[in-house]
Amino acid sequence: MSTDYQQAREALGQRLRELRLSAAGGRLTGTQLAQRLGWPHSKVYKLEGGRQTAVPEDLKAWADAVGHPDTAEELVARLRGFESHIRSWRRQLGAGHRPVQDTWNVAVDQARLIHAWEESVIPGMLQTADYARHIFLRYASLQGTKRDTEDAVRSRMERQAWLYQSGRRFHALVWEPALHALVCPPSVLAAQLDRLAGQIGMDTIELGIIPLSTSLKIPAANGFWILDQQLVIAEDWHAELWLDDADTVAGYRRVWETLAESALYGADAQNVIARTRRELRPR
Repeated sequence: MSTDYQQAREALGQRLRELRLSAAGGRLTGTQLAQRLGWPHSKVYKLEGGRQTAVPEDLKAWADAVGHPDTAEELVARLRGFESHIRSWRRQLGAGHRPVQDTWNVAVDQARLIHAWEESVIPGMLQTADYARHIFLRYASLQGTKRDTEDAVRSRMERQAWLYQSGRRFHALVWEPALHALVCPPSVLAAQLDRLAGQIGMDTIELGIIPLSTSLKIPAANGFWILDQQLVIAEDWHAELWLDDADTVAGYRRVWETLAESALYGADAQNVIARTRRELRPR
């Protein structure tokens, strides 16, 4: 769980405690409040200590129980504010992959400058439809979610129109292992590598490939995207993080710039892709 997220949860817990201690009619103990709410007393202490995430219904019930119903809107707003930063895959993928792709499309469409780093897959903005299809199928199997694969593929392909609009700039860094990863059949990967090589030289794309043989100044950790130097979207196995505070965004930009120092561009990048393409074995 991110530090920012936990700090926000603890701050909400502190606010809940303040309301309990200033309850209308006199301060309440945690046990007394739990009795009013019909909750186990441990839930009160977990919420106040930032060890459990409330749902809006919890916060409304709390505000009523302490005699301050007018604070319910404030509490729910606090919850929405920090929950927007961490979006669990289980919650997001409840309706399938298409809604997640549509959300990305809105964010990308508003941006003019994007920096991306991917260490294990080809960036979504540069994927072929067949490659994207296999990625969605594998994640649907992993998460046990609805298979709306073709809708998700169409949405991702729609997003790529961004690359053909003047005034846009996509700076992508890809670690060489992503070129070798058989997350799809070799024939699909071969077509994807051909597509990737052909995108080098477009005026809206700067693609850097970091070879395995190159020294890295920092470890090649999880992928992330920076939109207009204002928003970072990073993926983990449990959730997708949307981070917009200035210090965090600046930190991710430093990571990107450090990784970029090890990248090859232009003809050198094409050579790495071509070598990987030649090494592919048909199956």
